[in-house]
Amino acid sequence: MESHGGKKLLIAVVLWQLSGDHAWAVDPPCDAFPPAKQLRCVEVWKDLYKEDGPAIAQFGLDQLKRREEGKITAQQHLAQNMDFIKQATERRLARLNERMAKE
Repeated sequence: MESHGGKKLLIAVVLWQLSGDHAWAVDPPCDAFPPAKQLRCVEVWKDLYKEDGPAIAQFGLDQLKRREEGKITAQQHLAQNMDFIKQATERRLARLNERMAKE
């Protein structure tokens, strides 16, 4: 059986990555922009992660609760997490492109 401490640590690490200046460690798609706009792109990308952080964290906590209650299997948990991450990233990319187009 998985430990609750390990799950909480994983959630804490995700929240830490989303909450601070280290969110840039995720390879942002800013290399597609001209060099003069790349720094601004990185700033916008970090802001988008900060905006989405609470929703991502809540989804993770809700998933963990469903898993612990036996409402979803490990495979369903992983598949739903991957779908959520993919959709959230696609939405963030669209918002990045919209904001950069206005710059």
